[in-house]
Amino acid sequence: MSKKSLKTYLRLLVSAPAALFAVSSAAPLLMAGAAHADFRVCNGTQNLVGVAIGYRAKEGWTTEGWWQVPASTCATLIEGELQSRYYYLYAEDAARGGRWTGNVNMCVAENEFKITGVNDCFARGYQRMGFKEYDTGRQGSWMVQLSDTPGTQEGQN
Repeated sequence: MSKKSLKTYLRLLVSAPAALFAVSSAAPLLMAGAAHADFRVCNGTQNLVGVAIGYRAKEGWTTEGWWQVPASTCATLIEGELQSRYYYLYAEDAARGGRWTGNVNMCVAENEFKITGVNDCFARGYQRMGFKEYDTGRQGSWMVQLSDTPGTQEGQN
């Protein structure tokens, strides 16, 4: 082997582990970007469903809606890492009028809304609906699956 080819070989030998190290070090960062943390609702019904969510924010209790979730699709209600342990969900079947509810009262509006506060809904011009509580256990993401029978819903991380 000539000196030139030996130097080239050694250079490749030295740079290959360095390149491999750089790629392997960046891999967790790339994979972390690929992981998607959020709060999603999947509509397992054959009808359009309107969904509202409630959560604790810096400003206080907040409700937001309406997400229109077509049949057999999912929607992301909160993007990114979940900041609260508890989230609250209310949904209505647009065609059949069925509802997915719970026993935690929060405010909603007829059209698109973001409301701070859960008290005095009627006095403030809103409606009051019962939201179902989901304990995410501080998971970074969560998904709720709405089934064809209003009132039944499954939460999972």
